[in-house]
Amino acid sequence: MTTLPQLVLASASPYRARLLQRLGLPFEVAPANIDESTQPGESAMALALRLAEHKALSLSRHPASDPLIIGSDQVAACDNRLLGKPGTKERAIEQLTFCSGKHIVFFTGLALCRPDQQHLESCVVPIEVSLRRLTDAEIERYVEREQPLDCAGSFKWESLGITLFRAINGDDVTALEGLPLIELSRRLRHFGFQLP
Repeated sequence: MTTLPQLVLASASPYRARLLQRLGLPFEVAPANIDESTQPGESAMALALRLAEHKALSLSRHPASDPLIIGSDQVAACDNRLLGKPGTKERAIEQLTFCSGKHIVFFTGLALCRPDQQHLESCVVPIEVSLRRLTDAEIERYVEREQPLDCAGSFKWESLGITLFRAINGDDVTALEGLPLIELSRRLRHFGFQLP
């Protein structure tokens, strides 16, 4: 009988942990401490992939025996401008004002690492969101009520942020929250995990 590796989520994000819980598999959370700075000329997609891989690889010396480490990161872009976590109400209002009536593409990087086998596989799952035209009053009310200061693009789609949208286009909406569960489930089955 093959023993499955222990799952380790290399993230401090409560959103990712909550998503991973939906799969019903035991896992440990071990935040990765990496430099998330953008490199010169780096695209949003390349940045999301690099950060996900670095998170997974940063825990390659994790004390768990035979771990499978999950790294994930998300980068949003609108009109070739990277949208980070705003951090302040003022920056959240500025981001949403800039994105009003436009398309935002969220690139969610996913990486799985088996350090004992020196195995790393990764991908990027894109999701496009179309925002409706927002008034200044709507933006200010939304930011005040939702406080989306730790979310790329300044909104939480799983909550009140959905009211800002005109449409979502993509294969896996869970990628919007930061962890693409459809792709992750497929890869976990490949590693021998039994999912329904």
